[in-house]
Amino acid sequence: MENLDEKYWDNRYLENNSPWNLGTISTPLKEYIDQLDDKAISILIPGCGYGYEGEYLFQKGFTNVHLIDFAKEPLDAFAKRNPDFPASHLHCDDFFQHQGSYDIILEQTLFCAIDPSLRKEYAKKVFELLTNKGKLVGVLFNRDFESGPPFGGNEAEYRILFQPYFSSLIMEECYNSILPRRGTELFINLQK
Repeated sequence: MENLDEKYWDNRYLENNSPWNLGTISTPLKEYIDQLDDKAISILIPGCGYGYEGEYLFQKGFTNVHLIDFAKEPLDAFAKRNPDFPASHLHCDDFFQHQGSYDIILEQTLFCAIDPSLRKEYAKKVFELLTNKGKLVGVLFNRDFESGPPFGGNEAEYRILFQPYFSSLIMEECYNSILPRRGTELFINLQK
């Protein structure tokens, strides 16, 4: 398997080889965000890419949004599109080394991009970064791929993975996925 390090992801963006990039926020996350009332909650978006979810949150008045990605290119593009976004909330770093405390971690693309051998470490890291009663919310693939990234999976596998860290595990087929992903995504809302 290829080394999925900073160089790999930077090259993908520089070569404009980012088929996961929707150019906007995904519908499942938009609809979740639209029902949030507290604009001061702390939110982390790991593996944020171009950060459309962070941009949407910022435009809606959320003040404590943090984005993290291995690749510098998409973070620079985000900063250009959002010059008023706090630079200290943009982290070009390894998610597994990140320190902080968040009420919500929004998952859109990191879980499917990391080597599946790191998934247990991912679940543990999310647990460590979340506040008491914090939530991991987002979208996971509910299908397999021949190779990756992206890497797929299924609900049964995810339940086993996250069960040790979360008291509430809501996983449902997305009813509002974009057309090319319809029937292949699970919306998750997991409470620590």
